[in-house]
Amino acid sequence: MSVTFTEFYPEVDGAFTMQVSKMLYSDRSPYQKIDIVESPQFGRVLLLDDMVMLTERDEFIYHEMIAHVPLFVHPNPRQVLVIGGGDGGTVRELLRHEIVQHVDLVDIDEMVTRACLKYIPTVAGKLLSERVECKFQDGVKYVKETQQRYDIIIVDSTDPDTVGEGLFTRQFYQDCYRILNDDGILVNQSESPAWQPQAMKSIIRKLKSVFDQLYFYQAHIPTYPSGHWAFGFATKKYHPVKNFRKERYRQLNLPFKYYNSDIHRAAFALPTFFREMIDDV
Repeated sequence: MSVTFTEFYPEVDGAFTMQVSKMLYSDRSPYQKIDIVESPQFGRVLLLDDMVMLTERDEFIYHEMIAHVPLFVHPNPRQVLVIGGGDGGTVRELLRHEIVQHVDLVDIDEMVTRACLKYIPTVAGKLLSERVECKFQDGVKYVKETQQRYDIIIVDSTDPDTVGEGLFTRQFYQDCYRILNDDGILVNQSESPAWQPQAMKSIIRKLKSVFDQLYFYQAHIPTYPSGHWAFGFATKKYHPVKNFRKERYRQLNLPFKYYNSDIHRAAFALPTFFREMIDDV
């Protein structure tokens, strides 16, 4: 007999429930509770502190949008840093671009990566690539101390009220700015503008205080709170739509499930309430 898992959303006093047919993995790291379950409707599901991080059914939406948008804007994205993202989905998408020579993945919790490699290898498997170096340490400390420079930084973090809290501070964004090359791009997951407006406003305010050029784009991810998810696009040089590399997009001809050239442009066309939120800040 199957049981159910429910994620509660305190911001709206609501919840999301799914059936669970099997518990595949459950443990607690020094940082968080980690579960991987099997759902008849959503496939294998990664839960951190009882919050859905990914499901096999729709993870491609998040990972394609957080990775390919900056990759098809930067003209020469050879060195990429991923902060968080220990499940490996973002790295999987990055490595589909041969122009990417090296990816540093910095995640504080090695247990998440080990569990995903064993139980969700379709997402995590590319973490074993020779082009990837996994550094299991505090991302906040890493960007403060490293002398490495990057073309793109992707902050693939958990929510700001858990272990990922330090990845949403002004000081963290300043340190990211320092280690970006002169034409570098930072993309971060920015929560739900519909259900988490206060968290969004805080992200907007802090990014605006560091980067001269800041844009936001969106995707629709059914198993995330509200299904309406935002990403920040902070850049030293490039406009995310005007500098879209359409010729590279055509030449690569990569098969996607969600992302495409029309979605790239349209994702930056924001609902009025979202635009007003950004303007108000």
